Amino acid sequence: MGTHYCHLKLDERRKLAKWLEAKMPISEIADRLGRDPSTIYRDIKRNRYTDKEIPELDGYHALVAQDKYEARRAIHRKMIVYPELKEAIEDRLKAGWSPEQIAGRMRLERHPIRVSHETIYRFAYSKDGRDEQFYRHLPEHRRRRRPRGYRRHNRTHIFDTQSLSYRPESISERAEFGHWECDLMMFRKEHGKVNVTSLVERVSRYAVVMRNEDRQSKPIMEALIQGLAPLPADARQSITFDRGTEFSAWRHLKAGIGADAWFCDPQSPYQKGTVENTNNRLRKYLPRSTDPTALTNRYLRSICHRLNSTPRKCLDYRTPAEVFETKLMEIQNRLE
Repeated sequence: MGTHYCHLKLDERRKLAKWLEAKMPISEIADRLGRDPSTIYRDIKRNRYTDKEIPELDGYHALVAQDKYEARRAIHRKMIVYPELKEAIEDRLKAGWSPEQIAGRMRLERHPIRVSHETIYRFAYSKDGRDEQFYRHLPEHRRRRRPRGYRRHNRTHIFDTQSLSYRPESISERAEFGHWECDLMMFRKEHGKVNVTSLVERVSRYAVVMRNEDRQSKPIMEALIQGLAPLPADARQSITFDRGTEFSAWRHLKAGIGADAWFCDPQSPYQKGTVENTNNRLRKYLPRSTDPTALTNRYLRSICHRLNSTPRKCLDYRTPAEVFETKLMEIQNRLE
């Protein structure tokens, strides 16, 4: 397994240039900088300045080396080289798409210029991206990226067999109706613990929202059971959650309505992108400043009706309600 190579920073390049001019051995420079000698040799080779007309100027100069390094990185940072690409990505992020979804869609549509989700994250947390506050468009809105290998404490209530890696392909590919995604929408702390459950069926994009008085898992699961129980069994086969403790009582689903539970990988909300996108649409009507204690079931139903009655491109401009109703009729016909 290869090691991660970390490039020199400007202050290190200044020290390197000064010590090279003083004829200090590379091994000693590397030791002082806390770097491997190969890193020093590599940086000198890549960023050395040469002038064919005035050879006396040849050498390693800190600012020149930094400029060459930045210019070389810019070639690979397509979002800087192609502003129209950055603008298109920004529009998708504002619409609630995750970097993973954007990159995946580009591959699907065979864009001549496309980026990986990692490139989007790297730009967002680069100096250029921070200057533009590009991170604000990311789903998590963090100013700084969490370090590699970061993990919250282990959620021991999730079995490995409930991981998405074990979820059938027919669910992942939206080939089968009756599989849902679930999340909680939170509001400002001064409004207390009241929150809203958002629930979306993956094939039809049909949305349901419910108010919760707090984040205790068992009442949340009981509300899900009560909300889905009127549907035929084939319309409520499974629900995908993230690994929040509010979903730790997932076993009640199987006992209550026979529904399986699946869980995203840690820190991977994009794996339930359908409900994440729906949450972004819901925020138009339920911003974080909303007082959730004032929300009525009637108002929540009116929001759902509006979303479910809006044509979607991914549904060939049918509405979620139309697709959902068609699928329910297909189930009913099979049962007759």
